[in-house]
Amino acid sequence: MGSLSDERLRILFLDGGCHLIADEVLQTGTLAQLAIYPRTIFRRALELNAAGLILVHNHPSGDHRPSAEDIEATRKLEMIGRSLNVEIIDHIVVTSTHCHHVMSNDTLAGTPVPSASLTLRSPGGSARIDQGDIAHANAKAAMRRRLLRQQLIGAPELFGDPAWEMLVDLFVHECERKRLSISALCVTSSIPMSSALRLAQRLCDAGITRRVPDPIDGRRTFIRLDPAVAHRMRAYFEAGAE
Repeated sequence: MGSLSDERLRILFLDGGCHLIADEVLQTGTLAQLAIYPRTIFRRALELNAAGLILVHNHPSGDHRPSAEDIEATRKLEMIGRSLNVEIIDHIVVTSTHCHHVMSNDTLAGTPVPSASLTLRSPGGSARIDQGDIAHANAKAAMRRRLLRQQLIGAPELFGDPAWEMLVDLFVHECERKRLSISALCVTSSIPMSSALRLAQRLCDAGITRRVPDPIDGRRTFIRLDPAVAHRMRAYFEAGAE
C-alpha cells in the first residue's frame, strides 16, 4: 500500500475482542490529498457492528510523518466514534519504507480516550450506582440510536433534531469532563456546517449554551451548556434513555 501512486484510506473493522471483521478500502484520493467522509466510515462500522477501527492511509510523497490535516481528521473521527461506542484504535500512515502510528506515538497527546465499558454490580450489593454514570450512559445510548436511525432510514432533514443533538453531545462531553470546540460540535451535527454554526450561535443567544475562549489558542472557542440547562439534562437522562 505504501508504494501506491495515490492516497487511499483503508480501514480494518474489529469486533469487541479485537478480531478482524473486514478489511476494506473505503476512499481514494490524489497524489497529495484524500478527502475523508466520517458518515461513510461510521455507517459501514454500524453495518458490520464493529467495536473498533484501525485507519491506514498512505503518503505517496514518501514522508511518513502525519500532516496537521491528518491529526485533525483523527481527532474528529475519534470524537465521533466516542459518541457511537466505536473506538478509533489507531491511525497508521505508511510509505514504501516507513510507517507512523498517529494514536500510539502521542501525536494526539492531551486528547484523553474514555473507557467504553460500564460497571455491572450484583443485585443487593452495598455499592450504589452513581446517578451521574446512569445519565451519561443513557445520553450516549440516545446519541447512538439517533445516528443508527438516520443511517437506516435516511432523510435526516425529516427526522433530524440538530439542536437537541448538539445539546446531548455537549452533555456527554461534560460528563466526561472534556471541552468541546464550536467547530467540533458542528462536525457531528446532521446538518451542513454553515447551518450548524448558525444554530450554535442561536443556542448561545438563547442562553442555553455559553462560549468559552481558549486561553491557549485565541483562534479557538469552546462551547458549554449553561449550568442550569446541564442540571435539567442530567435529571432528564437519569430518568431513563430516550
